[in-house]
Amino acid sequence: MNALRSTPLHAWHEAHCGRMVDFAGWSMPVQYASIVDEHLATRSAAGLFDVSHMGRLAIDGPGSQAWLESLLTRRVADMPVGRARYTLVTSDAGGATILDDALVTREPDAADETPRLSMVVNASNRERVVAWLASRLPPAGVSLRDRTFDTAMIAVQGPRAIEIVTGLCPAADAARIAALKNYTACTATVADAVAAVSRTGYTGEDGVEIVVAASDAERVWGAIHDAGRPLGLRACGLGARDTLRLEAGMPLYGHELVATSDPFAIGLGLAVNLDAADGGPRRFPGVTAFRDLHERPRGRVRVGLALDSKRSAREGNPVTRAGAEVGIVTSGSYSPTLGHAIAMAVLDRAHAAPGTTLDVVIRDARQPATVVPLPFHRRG
Repeated sequence: MNALRSTPLHAWHEAHCGRMVDFAGWSMPVQYASIVDEHLATRSAAGLFDVSHMGRLAIDGPGSQAWLESLLTRRVADMPVGRARYTLVTSDAGGATILDDALVTREPDAADETPRLSMVVNASNRERVVAWLASRLPPAGVSLRDRTFDTAMIAVQGPRAIEIVTGLCPAADAARIAALKNYTACTATVADAVAAVSRTGYTGEDGVEIVVAASDAERVWGAIHDAGRPLGLRACGLGARDTLRLEAGMPLYGHELVATSDPFAIGLGLAVNLDAADGGPRRFPGVTAFRDLHERPRGRVRVGLALDSKRSAREGNPVTRAGAEVGIVTSGSYSPTLGHAIAMAVLDRAHAAPGTTLDVVIRDARQPATVVPLPFHRRG
């Protein structure tokens, strides 16, 4: 059996009573005390998350933007410096296969104005995404590096996240971070460490994700934790991260998003640019199959379900109407913000309208549920 990988913050998690679990081959904290308390702290003040298990790739070289655009569903050749975009990584196996979803950011250019990009991918898919990209590298003009193991990634999420992080920066850097819009990024000094900072996250709250050298990780994490505790910040595990993203209606690869998903049916059409910037057709692996799905909608669609109790539905639970199966749950949990159970599911289109009443079968018992719009919770 292979040993679990550890993030640069592993010792801190263990010293602070993190309950460690195997997550995609990494030893990660699922919680420190109460998932509900960590969830509510993020909604009301701030949550501090170690997301160093996520894959972090660096792509640079004069041909990097055009090359990467040829392999992603989203345009990136026209990205200005400091912009981040959500995208899908696809192959053309079986017509179209979604290898992962990813976040691509254009970093400040090198001194010679060579484009530099970073890409964040899921821990469970990192190795196959790296292998796929490496197999498509041109002979020259593009460099691909996996920086997962020499960096750390820290997410600070919640209404006081920006206040906490900027309080650890020089004035000019603090102003630059505070001015960031959603899905934009900059470089800054945070707690005396050089960092890449993006106004992104996976909780539905405001906040930033910070990438630093692995050697700086524990010092930066500790500084954020110490500065934020008086303001209500709590260290949070993957349990709260999952309930937060569920309330925010964010898909998770392997659940709402799978290799064979129709991105338009599950609400990810924004991540698929079928046309180039000049209006002409784009070429990327699977584009023909995706164009057909866009022009001829079919199959099940992703919806939200509000359950009438605190009893959680789980992935794989059938969704029925009048005793007939009409869909399946992809993620479910008790919602600490709303006070009842919620779930995301894929349903037959005829039963997917908001307000439709259905049953979720949980351990052979039918639990009433109602189709509701996503997200379940929207900040502000």
